[in-house]
Amino acid sequence: MTPQLQQAIRLLQLSTLELQTEVQQTLEENPMLELEDDDNSSSTKESAEKQELKNKAEAEAEVEDPHIDMEKNQEIPDELPVDTNWDDIYDITPTTTSSSQASDGSGDDYLENQSGNGESLQEHLLWQLQNSPISEIDLLIGIAIIDAINEDGYLTETIEEIHQGLINEAEIELDEVEAVLHRVQRFDPLGVGARDLRECLLLQLEQFSADTEGLNDVKMLIADYLDLIGTHDYARLQRKTRKNEEELHTLISFIQTLNPKPGSLISSNTTRYVIPDIFVRKANGRWRVELNPEAAPRIKVNQMYANHLKTSGRDQGSVHLRNSLQEARWFIKSLQSRSETLMRVGTAIVERQRLFLEYGDEGMKPMVLRDIAEQLEMHESTISRVTTQKYMHTPRGVFEFKFFFSSHVSTADGGECSATAIRSMVKKLIENENPQKPMSDNKISAFLTKEGINVARRTVAKYRESMLIPPSNERKRLA
Repeated sequence: MTPQLQQAIRLLQLSTLELQTEVQQTLEENPMLELEDDDNSSSTKESAEKQELKNKAEAEAEVEDPHIDMEKNQEIPDELPVDTNWDDIYDITPTTTSSSQASDGSGDDYLENQSGNGESLQEHLLWQLQNSPISEIDLLIGIAIIDAINEDGYLTETIEEIHQGLINEAEIELDEVEAVLHRVQRFDPLGVGARDLRECLLLQLEQFSADTEGLNDVKMLIADYLDLIGTHDYARLQRKTRKNEEELHTLISFIQTLNPKPGSLISSNTTRYVIPDIFVRKANGRWRVELNPEAAPRIKVNQMYANHLKTSGRDQGSVHLRNSLQEARWFIKSLQSRSETLMRVGTAIVERQRLFLEYGDEGMKPMVLRDIAEQLEMHESTISRVTTQKYMHTPRGVFEFKFFFSSHVSTADGGECSATAIRSMVKKLIENENPQKPMSDNKISAFLTKEGINVARRTVAKYRESMLIPPSNERKRLA
């Protein structure tokens, strides 16, 4: 492959954010490239007479403005005495703008106000520990405990293991480790530092007043019957607790308001922003595909340098510029090729998945990379690069190109149904099922077969698990 083709392929597989970084780096390295001006034609084609009048007016304003005169008179001397301060030479009294910013607090360091990466759970707990009135020994124990807490907020080591690791540091008793653990368990978020789910939920109940209705019954359920709640064995639970169905439903609803993973409330993950590569809109009854201008950076060859090359000779400096000019043209051509390929692939996807745009997931047609590759007379590897980390903004949301590709299942009449459509059907069946008698995977499979879609029970289970839907025994609910 030629270097030009290699560059085109590399740009094709970059996401929009990565492409912006690549363009910025190329602009910094290649003097023959520059961004196109966003000014409209009327401003860029301003007449020489108007520009001359404007310059003349600015020159007159500079003479009349006493501040400008003062700045002109403050020329930097060639040398300053060693003990000279800037205050002795220049007037650094803050201007009206800067003083107003300082007065309202908005003049603080701009970079300090920018949010960086999110705070981790350990950092959040350490901050609370360091701001607690505790001794140095307790601080040491607290750090060891926090180090043993995972992202979900649970303690991953026993008290004995933590104590064993601290013996070499100082003379620490096991009771001291237990006491510091109880202190950490009162930190935010509630339930952190628990050794199991039962302790985590009971810790969260401590935030409620003692006279809260049903609190004692909820504690009893968590302490003694949490396993039965987890397996949804409500008949046995009713017999053991001697609670009727309505009372049990109220208590379990209370428990479901608690957070089984308190550490998830403090996440260090930063928000990932997606810039769509194409926009899909419906206008006059037809679906239209448009390229996002941000996905196609507007750059051009610097005409001043290009014109200079026409009159320059063949010296060493001009050779470097000529090479840069050739690279600039290749880069621009690669960007254009990328945009054209995105548009062609995006348009082909929209044409094939028009029913999805109209009716949702159940209208999704089965489609694989080969289908688009044959339609556009491209290689499948090229389609794979185009559909990776490229996004389409539609009236139904923003989707990665790969979302529209799915395998197919044969139907009774010899047709095909996409896996996405079947997943949607399975989800809809489960949403509309009787919560007291949820549908098993076998029953869902039989229902779909009756509708003409041949889906095995294992396939239904696979689709259900991919949507994070629990099996029927765990979906059972009280009325």
